[in-house]
Amino acid sequence: MSEFIYLASQSPRRRQLLEQLGVRYELLLPDDDEDAESLEAVLKNEAPAAYVQRVTGLKLDAAVARMKRRQLAPAPILCSDTTVAMGRVIYGKPDDAKDAARMLRELSGGTHRVLTAVAVQAGRRRFEALSDSKVSFDALTPAQIRGYVASGEPMGKAGAYAVQGRVAMHISRINGSYSGIMGLPLRETAQLLQAAGLRF
Repeated sequence: MSEFIYLASQSPRRRQLLEQLGVRYELLLPDDDEDAESLEAVLKNEAPAAYVQRVTGLKLDAAVARMKRRQLAPAPILCSDTTVAMGRVIYGKPDDAKDAARMLRELSGGTHRVLTAVAVQAGRRRFEALSDSKVSFDALTPAQIRGYVASGEPMGKAGAYAVQGRVAMHISRINGSYSGIMGLPLRETAQLLQAAGLRF
């Protein structure tokens, strides 16, 4: 039985959500020479669910290797990845402000999916789950999109928005896991960590 986990994520929201569960964690972040962003490249014709699960698995493989390389005390490792999708189109993190505005224009006035994959490695065993939620946006005016992009909030976020941020005033409906849309579905995560032998 483990008392803590390694969290292989740079996301402050995932830390906050783990704290909400009362899970003790230590960060297991990439070394400077690791190209973590390259793991998020989309394969040709890849379906959103397959994509987010594959990327999470790759991140977890890299984190397991990192733990061994650093000769750290063994403990379960948690990885997660979130993507936004409309049909088979995957919306990752925007490249720049122009790209963020394009994504928001395309998501405006419609319903999209937010998929978050979670994976936990405990010794030789791997536990995985997928959270699939739907989010509906009001029709956004060009001025609203400009203002939101200018706030800087869309940068570094899948689909160019943060559900817990300013854009919430334009979300008309959510169907699924709010914490999953934030980046770490708490129900699925708790089930995986308990299966991996964590006490909390």
